[in-house]
Amino acid sequence: MNRKGLYFLIALALGGVGAVHAQDNAAAPASDTSATPSFDGRWYIAPTVGGYYNDTNRNTNSRQFYYGLGVGKFISENVSIDLFVDRTKRNIDNAVGGGKWANNNYGVDARYYFGQWTAWRPYIVGGVMGSYHRNPADNGWAPAAELGAGLSKTITDSTDFRVEAKYRYDWDDKSQPAKNGYGDWVLGFSIVSRFGEPAAAPAPVAAAPAPAAPDCSKTAVNGVNLCDNKCPNLPEGTIVGPDGCPQKVVIDLRGVNFKFDRPKKGETDISKALAEPTSDSIAILDQAVDTLQRYPQVHVTVAGYTDGVGKAAYNQSLSERRAKIVYDYLTAHGIAASRLEGPIGHGMNDPIGDNKTDAGRAQNRRTELQVQQ
Repeated sequence: MNRKGLYFLIALALGGVGAVHAQDNAAAPASDTSATPSFDGRWYIAPTVGGYYNDTNRNTNSRQFYYGLGVGKFISENVSIDLFVDRTKRNIDNAVGGGKWANNNYGVDARYYFGQWTAWRPYIVGGVMGSYHRNPADNGWAPAAELGAGLSKTITDSTDFRVEAKYRYDWDDKSQPAKNGYGDWVLGFSIVSRFGEPAAAPAPVAAAPAPAAPDCSKTAVNGVNLCDNKCPNLPEGTIVGPDGCPQKVVIDLRGVNFKFDRPKKGETDISKALAEPTSDSIAILDQAVDTLQRYPQVHVTVAGYTDGVGKAAYNQSLSERRAKIVYDYLTAHGIAASRLEGPIGHGMNDPIGDNKTDAGRAQNRRTELQVQQ
């Protein structure tokens, strides 16, 4: 019985270590540090009563009343440590002389709990102790150890109930000269009572005040209302779109071409100077007006050009008249003169078509709106 009990104790200890390891692995991935354990770390007392079932090698009555007291605390959500003292007293069989045999045990237990704090929580328990023996043959100390399992439930903020069964091995080799070591079973019931008030819940962190909303009616960057501006940190003067972000603006006046040698000096009606079909050219000019109105920060240079026919001095004057008549069209349709550079003429310089063909010369009789980036 003694040797079998010792083997059983060792096997139970190894099984408990494996169970704890498996629970730790299953609880959360090693990299998961987002969860913060919640537990009550107050000190508690745990009076215990129950039954003590003796090793038959003790030559005593098989079972008797058992009582004790523990003092401990949780050191984490799943682990508690108890310092304890307990006592048993048994009658020695008359066949071996009779009398009383008492044990006072002083030790420490560690418990590992599974599951949530407020649920029914199974646990494993293990401990070591010193056992003081008092009997007719000998008084003295011997080491002892125990291992077992139990079930715990939180009843109130300050009270738990727990029941547990433990196997306790006592290395007493003095009480009976012919015996060495005893394996007993213990069944105990405890009411765990914590001291003091429960820890107060941490005060909620006050939310930072929301920044004051900008006055969208008065605040603008690059001409775009701040509440609509997705790129408010651009330098002033940057060409931006309706969302306030950089926008490349292209104003294309290709198709706005002039009749040969028009406009004449003093001519102000642009429709008479434009190449046929005049309506197409006017539509292109109106699109340019619309673009400039949508991008009020855009500035352009109004430049006129001629074909290669004629003298350079005459063509210079003609290109300036072409730039001027487009300039006047833009200002007449609401474009501020402060946004227009010129008008300037480039004569027959910078042709875009072949001056040796009618089609090429028609392309060169033009005005351009050159966007200032």
